[in-house]
Amino acid sequence: MFLTLTTTGTPDRPATDLGFLLHKHPDKAQAFSTSFGTAHVLYPEAEEQRCTAALLLEVDAVALVRRGKGKGRGGAPDAALAQYVNDRPYAASSLLAVALSNVFSSAMRGVCRSRPERAAEPLPLRVQIPALPARGGPDLVRRLFEPLGWTVTVEPVPLDTEFPEWGDSRYVRLELESAAHTLAETLRHLYVLLPVLDDAKHYWVAPDEVDKLLRAGEGWLPGHPEQKLITSRYLSRRWSLTREAMDRLELLRLAETDDSDVEEIDNAVAAEAEQEEKPTPLAVQRREAILTALRDGAAARVLDLGCGEGHLVRELLKEPRVTEIVGVDVSVRALTIASRRLKLDRMGERQAARVRLLQGSLSYTDKRLAGYDAAVLSEVIEHLDLPRLPALEYAVFGSARPRTVVVTTPNVEYNVRWETLPAGHVRHRDHRFEWTREEFRTWAGAVAGRHGYTVEFRPVGPDDPEVGPPTQLALFTLTTATEKEAKAA
Repeated sequence: MFLTLTTTGTPDRPATDLGFLLHKHPDKAQAFSTSFGTAHVLYPEAEEQRCTAALLLEVDAVALVRRGKGKGRGGAPDAALAQYVNDRPYAASSLLAVALSNVFSSAMRGVCRSRPERAAEPLPLRVQIPALPARGGPDLVRRLFEPLGWTVTVEPVPLDTEFPEWGDSRYVRLELESAAHTLAETLRHLYVLLPVLDDAKHYWVAPDEVDKLLRAGEGWLPGHPEQKLITSRYLSRRWSLTREAMDRLELLRLAETDDSDVEEIDNAVAAEAEQEEKPTPLAVQRREAILTALRDGAAARVLDLGCGEGHLVRELLKEPRVTEIVGVDVSVRALTIASRRLKLDRMGERQAARVRLLQGSLSYTDKRLAGYDAAVLSEVIEHLDLPRLPALEYAVFGSARPRTVVVTTPNVEYNVRWETLPAGHVRHRDHRFEWTREEFRTWAGAVAGRHGYTVEFRPVGPDDPEVGPPTQLALFTLTTATEKEAKAA
């Protein structure tokens, strides 16, 4: 990772004062050890007219994985190879932000005994970052930095310069220029916004991250138009921490508006906040909607197709009416996790007899799945390539033919309501498509017509009058005549 800070000067106010402000001598190349590698500070140029300080961070991929201890921390994904082969050594991220804070800690606080007047005044500064992950693209980069008074030059990095038709990567080259900020303000902007753009923290986000955010955001974050997005991403979307930070930012805003101290209005705002209820997660609302549909169909023997790690299976085990549950998934790893979370090895014999986990692909017919009351495809179809949908359709509706089929899938129209979702992006990187309400209804209606089902549509989550609900649910019911024909056959 590489970042440069450049300033200009005059004979009476030389640019080399940058060395005093950063507490790093321009004539020396210095190295600092971190828990994930080595940070180097050097000066490619140091003249009284122009001075550039560079921070080069060498990331030790092995140390990063060991620090994560195999629990997904330290930026180590599940795939074994990806723990060592990733963009961490090359692209600016939360690791670079941590290095900025560690190496330039005094400068970030605005402390400089040798040049206190220079530390307190704005400097003509240019920041250059050659590789910056930006989930949200150049538009989000501008939305974050321009309200702070920066002139932003941002250039998308193509996936491959020899194949322009492949389009742009999620990385950008960034240049910021301003003469309105002190060095301390500049470093605090970078400290907060670099991990926000990467949308990842590569270390455990503890409650003290709220204090770090508020310290670094003092003077600019309470009034930033993207305050909510910045806070949520900086705190890795941890709801409780984000809520705490937003409450404290609101206190700061109110105190500034009323020209009061935060302590004077703290009690009133805290009492009001305590009355607000924590919103029910969409995943919980989705499972409840599925259970309601299964109860309406009086289903006793249920297939959970694409069961993943067994969240729905666990809820089905709580339903006395459900006597048999079969979870099916193509991933052996997911089934292993599901078995462990359900504690099948410690479950009582009678309870264990109600549930089975099977490995199988939904693109192929499977005689083991025939004869059940209901089948659930919860957030499954969008993970298949569109050409493979007809195979899944026949395997479920043509071959297995349960009396009831429940299908849920994201409503792409609702994506504009997700403040942290960049425009034009799907909700999960593995989604092959996301449908509008009309597209989903067209597909579901055609499936029902081809296989002798009726279909009913239900919203899941808040039903927005303009864009509909975040999740759409289709409840398929085998028609009486078709069911009789199937039994006769």
